[in-house]
Amino acid sequence: MLKKILILTLTVVMSVSMTAGCGKKENNAGNTKSTETTTEAKKAELEDGVYVVEFKTDSSMFHVNEAEEGKGELTVKNGEMTVHISLVSKKIVNLFVGLAEDAKKDGASLLEPTNDTVTYSDGTSEEVFGFDVPVTALNEEFDLAILGSSGRWFDHKVSVTNPTPAEASGETSNTASGKKAADLKIEDGTYSVNVKLEGGSGRASVTSPCQIKVENGEVTASIEWSSSKYDFMMVNDVKYLPVNEDGNSVFEIPVSVFDAPMAVSADTTAMSKPYLIDYTLEFDSTTIK
Repeated sequence: MLKKILILTLTVVMSVSMTAGCGKKENNAGNTKSTETTTEAKKAELEDGVYVVEFKTDSSMFHVNEAEEGKGELTVKNGEMTVHISLVSKKIVNLFVGLAEDAKKDGASLLEPTNDTVTYSDGTSEEVFGFDVPVTALNEEFDLAILGSSGRWFDHKVSVTNPTPAEASGETSNTASGKKAADLKIEDGTYSVNVKLEGGSGRASVTSPCQIKVENGEVTASIEWSSSKYDFMMVNDVKYLPVNEDGNSVFEIPVSVFDAPMAVSADTTAMSKPYLIDYTLEFDSTTIK
């Protein structure tokens, strides 16, 4: 009788253990699925484009230049995110995504600086180092080591938050509103006109007023950028190359509308790889001379 009771007890214990094991397996499967979903959500949290973001660090000695008000430019392309930051000087010569001890190892992939020009509120400008930093997720701290001009590496924690689309919101039609050359009845000739640039991170600018040429009712504008790093522009899906070889990039593009935003794109090579950025240009017809 005692033997039967022992056998029955063992059977019950084994059944409970197997049931608990199955439940644990199901929970793991559920966790795996949840993790996969979270990862997919992170990859899809931003559409391809350019955004203004806040770049936060754990140190008052390492931060974005005050002229940028703690912000950087986040570019999302094919699901990959890269933030460009302008620092306060040229004393930080390399960055490394990870820990300082790993940055010192042979073959470590160090981030190289770019030469950025920042403009302060008093109108003065300064050349500083900038960096393109890969970002795997928003609103999460990650390790970023810095190499100072002294040759020493330091560990820091940084995060990228609050993305806001940098380009003008909504789709802008080049002819939906505003005035055309025919409406203004501009005679053939060469004129100057004020032009306003919007979009991107706000660091770029174009020379205003610019020169326009009117011929047989068609208007062409000469657009000079504040950088020599623009290698082509796109207007109405047509590619335009610079018309100069030295100095800031200059393009001759068609003007389809006055007194309303005209959508254009410009490709910059100022970062670690080329990026095509959306902008708008608005030509003020009341300033035509």
